[in-house]
Amino acid sequence: MKTVLVSIKILLLFTVLTGILYPCIVTGIVQIFFPHKANGSLVIKDNKIVGSALIGQPFDTSIYFSSRPSATNYDPLPSGGSNYSMTNKKLINMVAARKRNFVAENSLDSLVEIPAEMLFASASGLDPHISCEAALLQVNRISKARNFNETQKQRLKQLIKNQTESSSIFWFGRERINVLLLNLELEKIK
Repeated sequence: MKTVLVSIKILLLFTVLTGILYPCIVTGIVQIFFPHKANGSLVIKDNKIVGSALIGQPFDTSIYFSSRPSATNYDPLPSGGSNYSMTNKKLINMVAARKRNFVAENSLDSLVEIPAEMLFASASGLDPHISCEAALLQVNRISKARNFNETQKQRLKQLIKNQTESSSIFWFGRERINVLLLNLELEKIK
């Protein structure tokens, strides 16, 4: 009986420590030091939430930069990849179709190397970033759709350079651009 009471006391102690105190302390620390990230990195335009800088979203019009494909249609609840192997016929067909569409939409030569992030969905299906190369391949399409002159087109290229983020883990990874933030800045080019 004594062992059961000791076990119950230990269970209650650790329930309070790990179920109440620890989460409250961690939540308090991140709210103090990283409030923007702790609250979802929400992006606000004209006093309206337009998205999160952490979650990709579709841009299905020629006047905006295209996002990376998503296996979950950009829905954060069932976050995940397609889990198709590189030899799976469905994946091979999807990649071929995405390449054809990207080349056609951007009026590119079929020999141009398309960055992998424009052909494959990320593991989470929610990656909000593309590479600088992928953004630059879309400049002509966007310039044409927005009737940009050469000066505006150069400003667009400069915008890509300015919006480029360095790799997230020291020297590992590649430079990248958040598509939502890039598209919001694109609106400022008149």
